[in-house]
Amino acid sequence: MTATNSFATKNIAIQADSIRASLGSGPSKTLVLHNVSLDIAQGQWTSVVGPNGAGKSTLLRCLAGVTAYSGTVTLLGQPLHKLPHRERARQLAWLGQNEASADDLTVWDVAMLGRLPHQAWLAPSSPQDHAAVESALRATQAWEWRCRTLGQLSGGERQRVLLARALAVQAQVLLMDEPLANLDPPHQADWLAVVQALVAKGTTVVSVLHEISMALQADQVVVMAHGCITHQGSTRDTASHAALVKVFDKRIAIHSIEGQWVVLPRTDHHVYSY
Repeated sequence: MTATNSFATKNIAIQADSIRASLGSGPSKTLVLHNVSLDIAQGQWTSVVGPNGAGKSTLLRCLAGVTAYSGTVTLLGQPLHKLPHRERARQLAWLGQNEASADDLTVWDVAMLGRLPHQAWLAPSSPQDHAAVESALRATQAWEWRCRTLGQLSGGERQRVLLARALAVQAQVLLMDEPLANLDPPHQADWLAVVQALVAKGTTVVSVLHEISMALQADQVVVMAHGCITHQGSTRDTASHAALVKVFDKRIAIHSIEGQWVVLPRTDHHVYSY
């Protein structure tokens, strides 16, 4: 793995060392992560990218503590496995892929689930909880649906509500696995604005993204292939761009357009006949 020298001097929000993880059981058990080690800079946005089956989602689930692994993960200087569940849930918010939630719950109630780590057992929600939920729903433009049930929403609308639930935690670290799923381009732009605002306030954000142009808006990029990290560095570094092009078999090209990195497919690399 390669990395920029400046990255090592940052304060670290998450540190992973020699992470190994498998999927399945018995004869079908497959090793997905192979001794992965990385540091996630505090107060920055790190995107994890790579081809399908690279192990991106599994890595993020290990960092969140929702998938079993061997090795060590440290969250804000403390071993993840030793943190009490409630304390971990206050420090780290998680938005996974295809998360299920009861369709009869209202949008407000779903977002309020993000406040559970801050509430005493069976205690009513506080004014602070209400303020955090309203702020999260407004940030994701879901405030107007707060009285509707989740079952009444489209896939993209549900995704925005689940993002609001994660935002309502107000955690120091936010992990998101394919958060742009089902979002149209304008709401992808809204998501980007939310992430940038969080980072400006000091929140650490880690996202798995298939949208490479969006991933290059982050501060750092982690490139994965075959359950390993092949590169970690600044999204502005030409070495990071080269690593991305390589991991996608030179099927993409990265261009700077109006000051932003744009990733386009290369149709001239392979010729297919039908």
